[in-house]
Amino acid sequence: MTLAHRLDGIPPTIFTTMSALALRTGAVNLGQGFPDADGPASVLAAADRALHSGANQYAPGTGVPALRQAIARHQERNYGLELDPDRQVVVTTGCTEGVAAALLGLVDAGDEVVVLEPYYDSYVAMIQMAGGVRRPVTLRTPDFRLDGDELRAAVTPGTRFVLLNSPHNPTGTVLTRAELQAVADVAIEHDLIVITDEVYEHLTFSGHEHVPISTLPGMFERTLSLSSAGKSYSMTGWKVGWATGPAELVSAVLAAKQWLTFTSGAPLQPAIASALDDEPDWPRALARDLESRRDLLCDGLAELGLDVRRPEGTYFALTDISSLGWRDGMAFCLALPDRAGVVAIPAQPFHDTDAGDQLVRWAFCKEAGVIEEALKRLAGADLSG
Repeated sequence: MTLAHRLDGIPPTIFTTMSALALRTGAVNLGQGFPDADGPASVLAAADRALHSGANQYAPGTGVPALRQAIARHQERNYGLELDPDRQVVVTTGCTEGVAAALLGLVDAGDEVVVLEPYYDSYVAMIQMAGGVRRPVTLRTPDFRLDGDELRAAVTPGTRFVLLNSPHNPTGTVLTRAELQAVADVAIEHDLIVITDEVYEHLTFSGHEHVPISTLPGMFERTLSLSSAGKSYSMTGWKVGWATGPAELVSAVLAAKQWLTFTSGAPLQPAIASALDDEPDWPRALARDLESRRDLLCDGLAELGLDVRRPEGTYFALTDISSLGWRDGMAFCLALPDRAGVVAIPAQPFHDTDAGDQLVRWAFCKEAGVIEEALKRLAGADLSG
């Protein structure tokens, strides 16, 4: 089969590849970031009520009004952002569709998009499909901080967008207010639009706070914010996300989204509205629990001799595998299921450069017993390169 040229060089997502490997080998899957347990029982019950009360036909393309209103209340309650739910909020099929629709709706052929490297792999695919040109700015090991000078150097006369992600997957970095201000300064100076993926907004750990860049002076009018309930409420399979911001940016998302899914998950949308309104503290409790599982995983990996970066947020921890004698994270991850019965994710697919060659991502959004079993398997295996 001949693919369209817009897909040239875009491999299958690494998450599909490694999760299939986990299923085939029976390995413990610390690769793809999905929890072992569901979210709040009250939200499951709300979905059940919606299923049995007739909410099973097409929802409005922008999303059901109850959810758009709940999203607006969420943004005001958490960040002081006042939104018109009819013009400044659109519901998407997860944050992944939000990214796709934002890039397809805003980026013209040849437009440059500054993006933090390593990056979630859908960013690369969708920038290319939209005809854009990516301009990576690398968060480098061991600290994975944003270098303001490198950011400024990445901007050229052809740059129109910054695609931001904080809390950041896969590094676990939560951008500080100073780092975000550096992005804001560049965006304002060069009249750039910022598209910000904040899907892990509530999953930050002790001493770290998520600050939406849209709350910085002069940034709301040039920022499109994307998020989802999947991570915050452990409902990753529901794929209910949203885009918020100025009406003209949100309408661009809708202009593309209407030709992608149009709408989705009609009975799930009122359930997510109830999650946002009635279970506002649930994500904070999840973050506290995740922090303990982060420590369990990171301590265990460190005991195995791996150089571990303890993340500030998200579901994931990165390790440098060079101490084990490996130079290629992909080779390590492909060998790991047979050697140890564990699956992890190599960081190479998240980089344009070789900065990720020896980095491997591990998920800790699993039950403690699953993490302990994975560590036991790793401790009993020959991991040397």
